[in-house]
Amino acid sequence: MSAVRHEDLITHLVRSTPLSRGEAARVVDEVIAYFGEGTEAFVRRRHTELQGGGLTNDRIFAQLGAELAARRVAPPELSARQLRRIVYG
Repeated sequence: MSAVRHEDLITHLVRSTPLSRGEAARVVDEVIAYFGEGTEAFVRRRHTELQGGGLTNDRIFAQLGAELAARRVAPPELSARQLRRIVYG
């Protein structure tokens, strides 16, 4: 999705922060992409990040469940088994 469709938000960010217009447009694009990430892609990405941080799968799956529930558009609640299937197939 292009930031051009969000000119009002870009203008607001330029007025209210030290960001340049180009920087504000990139921030808007990044935020839209972040929240547009599907559940499976989010689970795989976060699993890799949390595993890299030294967490065990038990802790990772508990944290993923909490993070998914807090997303702007939360998916249905997934069990640890469902999360494990997303990650490992």
